[in-house]
Amino acid sequence: MSANSASPAPSPTKFRIPKIPFWAQIVAGLVIGVLLGWLTRSQDIHWLYATLDKVGHIFVQLLKLAVAPLVFFAILVSITNLRKVNNAARLATRTLLWFMITSLIAVAIGLAIGLITNPGAGTGLTPKDGKLPEHAGSWLDFLTGIIPENVIDPFTQLNVLQIVFMAAVAGIAALSLGEKAQPILTLSEAVLELLQKALWWVIRLAPLGTIGLIGFAIADYGWDLIGKYATFTADVYIGCALVMFGVYPILLATVAKVSPLQFFKGAWPAIQLAFVSRSSVGTMPVTQASAERLGVPKEYASFAVPFGATTKMDGCAAIYPALAAIFIAQIFDVHLGVGDYVLIAFVSVIGSAATAGLTGATVMLTLTLSTLGLPLEGVGLLMAIDPILDMMRTATNVAGQILVPVVVSAREKILDLDAFRSASVSPVDDHEARVAQKKDAVPVAA
Repeated sequence: MSANSASPAPSPTKFRIPKIPFWAQIVAGLVIGVLLGWLTRSQDIHWLYATLDKVGHIFVQLLKLAVAPLVFFAILVSITNLRKVNNAARLATRTLLWFMITSLIAVAIGLAIGLITNPGAGTGLTPKDGKLPEHAGSWLDFLTGIIPENVIDPFTQLNVLQIVFMAAVAGIAALSLGEKAQPILTLSEAVLELLQKALWWVIRLAPLGTIGLIGFAIADYGWDLIGKYATFTADVYIGCALVMFGVYPILLATVAKVSPLQFFKGAWPAIQLAFVSRSSVGTMPVTQASAERLGVPKEYASFAVPFGATTKMDGCAAIYPALAAIFIAQIFDVHLGVGDYVLIAFVSVIGSAATAGLTGATVMLTLTLSTLGLPLEGVGLLMAIDPILDMMRTATNVAGQILVPVVVSAREKILDLDAFRSASVSPVDDHEARVAQKKDAVPVAA
């Protein structure tokens, strides 16, 4: 080659837009939502108010769209997956036991905060401000409502508790049939993967949904309304924070003997999404992915997380009804005794499935009030502020739904400690990376 021959020009470096982590997208959505909500309310911008409402509503509706089939197939597959796990009965029993233990601790914290702060005092609210809820829960309704009248209504009416019942019966029946049920199980697993794939697409819209939901909440409720419920709102947030950042780390450090900080690194994306979406079931794919990334065996996580998403509610079914009962009793000037507080704890542990992983905890609250004999009109006092409270409640729910599988796995010595220590990547980002890796993969010719 001659000295004068030109060397090939270096290929230009392809410019790529830096990838923004999912958690940062959610935080950005929160900040933008607050700013737009404040701007909407202060400047009375009607079109922006309607836009924020529509964006948030569409995001929640997309999450709810997959709830009924997702719950059914997740519970069915999770029960049948237990056959792949050693000591399945022991794991299921330990999971339920830790659900109850953490619920008792959470309700005790809620009662203690309520008794110390007296959230119903000095609010300016009176019994006349309350109104009867459209739907009330009772123990008879709860027990009889588990069994559906037909197989269609639970899906059309989105009765998650009845869907869980049908899925559990189908799963147990499939286990008893053995190999004969394998075609149905194969189909169920394929449908579940399809639903989860579609839900991942919805989850990617969470930053936009955050802008709409937070922005509309600020624009619609404003700080004046929150001011009337300042003590109660602070109690709910403080109680949830004490459970999430106090009780859970203690259990992780002393019972599971793992790092609480590492736990929150792995669980944070699911907690964030739960805060925004206010739906444990809608967050379930991210919750399960977080649990698996933290070293929980997939077969066990696929049982514990769906089970927890419909029954494990430390925020909605423990802290909140305890504080709400005290708040309403003080507004209506009803004295609560020691026996009433024991009843609150009982309802919180036994009746938590009534919340069924959907947004809001009205059924659980009416169940608690009816058990205590408190006026159901008190529910109307809390409906206005409920979306603000539900964010923190649901985040606490989901944190507990990841915590218990980690604790049980650690106690049973089936937790992958190497995976736990390295669980710092968001499940959403990891999911996208694996999808991109598959797309970029090029078959090599033999």
